[in-house]
Parts: sequence; C-alpha cells; structure tokens
Amino acid sequence: MKIIEVKNLELPSVKLIRFGRFCDPRGFFTEPFRKSDFLNDPRLDFMKDVAFSQMNESYSKPKVIRGLHFQWNPFMGKLVRTLSGRMVDIFLDIRKGSKTFGQAAMYAMPDDSAADYSEWIWVPPGFAHGNFFNTESRIEYLCSGEYSPGCEAGISPLASDIDWSLCRAELKAEFLKIAKGKPLITDKDKSGFSVAGWEKDPRSENFRI
Repeated sequence: MKIIEVKNLELPSVKLIRFGRFCDPRGFFTEPFRKSDFLNDPRLDFMKDVAFSQMNESYSKPKVIRGLHFQWNPFMGKLVRTLSGRMVDIFLDIRKGSKTFGQAAMYAMPDDSAADYSEWIWVPPGFAHGNFFNTESRIEYLCSGEYSPGCEAGISPLASDIDWSLCRAELKAEFLKIAKGKPLITDKDKSGFSVAGWEKDPRSENFRI
C-alpha cells in the first residue's frame, strides 16, 4: 500500500488517508488496504488498536441523504471510500465534553479513474456519520465493530441545531439545495434526534470524553 498523505480534516479526529495508484496505459492498480502498513506507518498511529470486523457497500441515487448514524456496544468506527460516482461525507462530533460537540463538517470524495491516488476517510467512534450524493454512486466502508441492533441511533441530518460553522461553504450549499428540495431520505433518518435531544438522552453518556 502506497500511503501518500495522512491529514486531519476540520474535526481533527476525523482523518483523510490518501493512497497511490500505479497507473499505466491499461488503467491502474492499487492496494486500498494492507494491514501491515496500517500497523507500522507512524502517520497511522491512531489506527494501531483498530481491528475491522465488517465491510459494507451501498449504492445511492442522486439526491440521497444518509445518516447521521452512530453505535455503541460495540463502538463502530468507519473507514470509508468512494467506488464510483461522488460521495460527500458528513461527520458530526457527539462526544460529550468535546470542544466541538455538535459541530459537523463535510468532505467531497469523487471517484476519478484518471487520478494517480484514491482516498479513505476515517470516522472514529464518537462521531455521527452520514453522506449525500448528487450522482449515482457506490461506496464501501470497513467497520471496527459489527452491527448491533438496539445499540445504535442517529441524529437527523436535517436537524436545525447542527453547527455547520466548520463546513466548507460550497458543500453546505450543495447539501442545502438537496435538503430543501425532495431528498431521498428514510423516515428513520429524517426523524432522528436533534443534537439537543440526543444530548439529553441517557445513552449519550456512552460518548463522554
């Protein structure tokens, strides 16, 4: 695995991992994941105790909004990438006691077959996660915990009390255009908690730092 760059996003615990592709006239070859590199590269020290137990894939149509999901018992971090199309990833700090509690940001991840790199986003436990799409897209993500019904919840991505002040203006504008139109969103996601509602829920203590 050719790791090119590891950097913090607007919420510093959320990381961008950029890895190289080996391109030639036929196309490209890449290693999206190699366990030894994740264990031994000092830039990935934050991953050293992470073990993946589940892989998910999803397909989304244009105007889909998903999230913002999180889980405890077991906690679930997600390593996410775009396979085709374009994903805009959304991450929201739900760690009680965090200076950025209730703040959210976004990162755009288009698939570009001509690029000499691709990217992962690492969204650790303590962050609600979701995404939106303006074109047909497929994504995959590795999970650090298996899905546990009854130990998961969500904050509605449409909640009025999400603090978007860290979000890039152009991505927020894209999101609002879809959200204020006719988004494809499940009733469960649409009716999720507000930030304040989740903060008052006793289960939110699972995410105290």
